[in-house]
Amino acid sequence: MFQTNWTSATVFVFLGFIHYPKIEILIFVLCLLMFSITFLGNIILISISILDSHLHTPMYFFLGNLSFLDIWYTSSALSPMLVNFVSGKNTISFSGCAAQMYFALTMGATECVLLSMMAYDRYVAICNPLRYSIIMNRRVCVQMAVGSWVTGSLAALVESASVLQLSLCGHNINHFTCEILAVLKLVCVDISMVQLVMLVLSVLVILVPMLLICISYAFILSNILRLSSVDGRSKAFSTCTAHLTVVVLFYGTALSMYLKPSAVDSQEIDKFMALVYAGLTPMLNPIIYSLRNKEVKVALKKLLTKNSFGSTLISKVK
Repeated sequence: MFQTNWTSATVFVFLGFIHYPKIEILIFVLCLLMFSITFLGNIILISISILDSHLHTPMYFFLGNLSFLDIWYTSSALSPMLVNFVSGKNTISFSGCAAQMYFALTMGATECVLLSMMAYDRYVAICNPLRYSIIMNRRVCVQMAVGSWVTGSLAALVESASVLQLSLCGHNINHFTCEILAVLKLVCVDISMVQLVMLVLSVLVILVPMLLICISYAFILSNILRLSSVDGRSKAFSTCTAHLTVVVLFYGTALSMYLKPSAVDSQEIDKFMALVYAGLTPMLNPIIYSLRNKEVKVALKKLLTKNSFGSTLISKVK
């Protein structure tokens, strides 16, 4: 079979959901809905965190980073697919595919690390409340956030570079995006070294942060169970429920996609899992945090009331 490398490849073709013609329109509508809700919900959450001074805390600083990350991750994965569906063109250039792969890997890896930083924040808030403001000061929070982004970017760079140098046999990607596992299916040389690199990086950016999250919540649970006040337990649990829900959703799909045995060939299932990973989870994040968090509800109500009052006042002046 004719071999080519990435540098000589000019165009890749997405097969997308071509094998499911009866539900292609339904998938398009669902993706458009997820993209719209994700964008709007996360923009609102970021705006509230910035405009309400009561939310200028480490928890909402990290939550703002998570929302920003989710917007760009969903945009990179779903918006090209939506544009291609409308235009009828399911192609992407070499540079576009490489950028899309790197960007998706960066966002995914960064979110893994960022979620562990958020778990540590909850650990300090519940287990060391008197020292919370000292431990989680502004400088530490910025360092933790920057560290998450740098770690995600470097991991994605190594992973992408290891794939971009391989020879390919074909240009048809059985996916709706340049997902690294789908691209590897086109490779016609030995990929054992790349698989080893991916395994090591998956352990570092998925399993290690997940272990840190488990350790943090083990200490949190132990501390909560020692509380004598029922109200205190309820409040402590409520501050962690939203984060735990997001962690389960995110890591559940990530583990099923990137740490399954290499012998398992599930490209069709992976495409639908990618929709959950890139669309559903980022869409649910702001909903989960707003529905489970009284502070967000109060801040949103204040913002809406202020805007409503301001609009009324302006209309009266006119």
